Amino acid sequence: MKRDRSGDLAQLVADFVCSDIRSTGNTLDRVKLVFADTVSATVAGATSDVVGPLRSYVLAQPSALPDKLVLGTSIQASAEHAALINGTMAAALEFDDVLSLMPAHPSAVVLAALMATDAALDAPGERVLDAYAVGVEAGARMAQAMTLDHYKRGFHATGTIALFSAVAALARIHHLDPDIFKRSLGLAASMSSGVQGNFGTMTKPLHSGWAARNAVAAVALAQAGLTACESIFEAEGGYFSAYGSPASNVDNMPTPFGKPWVFDEPGVTLKLFPCCYANHRGMDALIHLMKALEVDASEIQKIRCRVPPGGLIPLKFSRPKTHFESLFSMPYALAVTALDQMPGLPSFHQTRVVASDVQTMLERIDVVESSECVAAYPDFNSKSYGSRGEVHVEVDTTDGRTLEKRVRYAPGHPDRPMTWDQAESKFIGCLQSAGFSTQHASGLFPQLRDLEQLPLFRGLVQQLVLNKETT
Repeated sequence: MKRDRSGDLAQLVADFVCSDIRSTGNTLDRVKLVFADTVSATVAGATSDVVGPLRSYVLAQPSALPDKLVLGTSIQASAEHAALINGTMAAALEFDDVLSLMPAHPSAVVLAALMATDAALDAPGERVLDAYAVGVEAGARMAQAMTLDHYKRGFHATGTIALFSAVAALARIHHLDPDIFKRSLGLAASMSSGVQGNFGTMTKPLHSGWAARNAVAAVALAQAGLTACESIFEAEGGYFSAYGSPASNVDNMPTPFGKPWVFDEPGVTLKLFPCCYANHRGMDALIHLMKALEVDASEIQKIRCRVPPGGLIPLKFSRPKTHFESLFSMPYALAVTALDQMPGLPSFHQTRVVASDVQTMLERIDVVESSECVAAYPDFNSKSYGSRGEVHVEVDTTDGRTLEKRVRYAPGHPDRPMTWDQAESKFIGCLQSAGFSTQHASGLFPQLRDLEQLPLFRGLVQQLVLNKETT
């Protein structure tokens, strides 16, 4: 087949996925932390309004072998449908991880796909962690080959590229032959989907679920003998041409894989606030200012927030009307930060969105893009919209004081990493929100903390669904 550019990305990824390279030591500890965080977000997602439509959709479809579990619920579904719901739930509350270099949320897709396959469920925790780490690493490097131009064109990389992360993870857990894996990538390339225009709706988290479902389908179809282009990225009319830009090229991808792992450099960001990551630096700055000024919301006269150029592209809603819109609104995020002090899951419920105190506080908040937030960062253009430059927040108090705070890294960023204690607190809170008892959640967390010692992954998954014993 004629090529319009050099290289063979599929072969490079296959060489890595089908190798015996593994994460160890401090890297493995970071892998486990992000994995545990993703479980937290997935279970909490069972409370989202998106679950109702998905349940209705699944019940209306003929389903073979509905034996896979949906976390935080009593739902059982086929492998593809379970991947669809689990992946969507993991992203529904915007509480899942961020890998800014993609930029995407790969873990939701990878975990949902793994939980939908018996090869992972019947494997020890050590093998599941390995497949998960390999999947995230592979997708991250493939995103680098694509460059940020892919995201700037309007694609949502969680749906379009994290799909390949999940395919790689499934290939690893299944010990796929390299040729079958490359066909899986070719199949997945024709299933890749997700556009940013759906941010602020139920379809945004569906991108994650659909990618997980498609990964399961792509691997199963390749195993069944369906053919696909095995060099899909550089092929004429291939993935680089259709989804990338003239800059998309395998040479943009650092090699070899895993040296260092993406979990080590640049690292994966975990969220302490359940909303779009692009909000977090502003929220962190406001928390700092309110403590420094020793004020509450009633003593704030004005909040001015400046974000880097492009910083409001993912934050489309200045006056959100729905829960899903509120997740992508800096004014709303600042309003509930001022009012709730440490915003949590209840801060982004629909009842909170329409509350009178929130609406009043929104009138005191101005948010603009400003070149002042670029500062002296030479890597500005290589960063995603939510992580470039810095965010400036200024507060005027009713007694005439003014104070400003500038934040480059939000809490949970690799330079301000989440601790295991914070991860445990988030896990327990997420499970409580889904109806689990504190005792049950506290008892489960050590299994995630030491997942590499777990003899059977299925045993953990079974304890993360709702039944009489867990409520």
